[in-house]
Amino acid sequence: MLELPDEPALIPYFVAGYPSVESTPDAIEAFGEGGADVVEVGLPFSEPIADGPTIQNAITRALQNGMTPDVYFDKIGEADVDIPLVCMTYYNLIMKRGVDKFVRDCKSVGIEGIIVPDLPVDESDALYEACEEHGVSLVFIVAPTTTDDRLERIMERVSGFVYVQARLGTTGARDDVSGATYDVLRRVEGYDVPKAVGFGVSKGEHAREIVRGGADAVVAGSVFVEGMEDGIEEIGQKARELKQGALEGGQEAPKSDESNV
Repeated sequence: MLELPDEPALIPYFVAGYPSVESTPDAIEAFGEGGADVVEVGLPFSEPIADGPTIQNAITRALQNGMTPDVYFDKIGEADVDIPLVCMTYYNLIMKRGVDKFVRDCKSVGIEGIIVPDLPVDESDALYEACEEHGVSLVFIVAPTTTDDRLERIMERVSGFVYVQARLGTTGARDDVSGATYDVLRRVEGYDVPKAVGFGVSKGEHAREIVRGGADAVVAGSVFVEGMEDGIEEIGQKARELKQGALEGGQEAPKSDESNV
């Protein structure tokens, strides 16, 4: 099962197969060298409803480049890293491969967690059972609009970390941290599972502010996807910036009796 470190964690996301299929293992290694604690590797799907234009464009390119589930698992297996990986994809691809086979294939290449943004928790029995059997964490997303009943159900099944969606809408780099971030963090603070905040994170100061507000980890995607065309060194440098911001946020975090809003 996926475990986050005791210190504030960085979880970068990128699309496997973008800008090229061959760059996939190199990107994973660059993130590891840049201080990432977990790497979220997107398996591209033709209808990525949770993603904004930057990631949608990268997914289109990746599919044009020939990225498939078989190639995805092969390329991830080539990466020489000792940090856990998380697969982010859509449920259609998991069903087509077979739920149990998909989870086994994940485990075989070092993927220790799965995120499926279009899978409601009430329809997750098959994937949840396969993940439990093979020791893979199933990560759910909690949004500002998640109802209390749905939140309780999610927290019964989530493992590894809960993905806190910082704002409504799709993914994409932003200039600020949404106030909704702290509202959602307050709703999940009583649950004994690490909280990772994503959607809009693009700067070290964002990471610092989010961790100071109560998050255990920061997820960033679009900013890394945008940097892919500039080369592997660029994404490693951006990872170091965000990781440093997260660590600074941990050092500045207020005591539990202080307000962080």
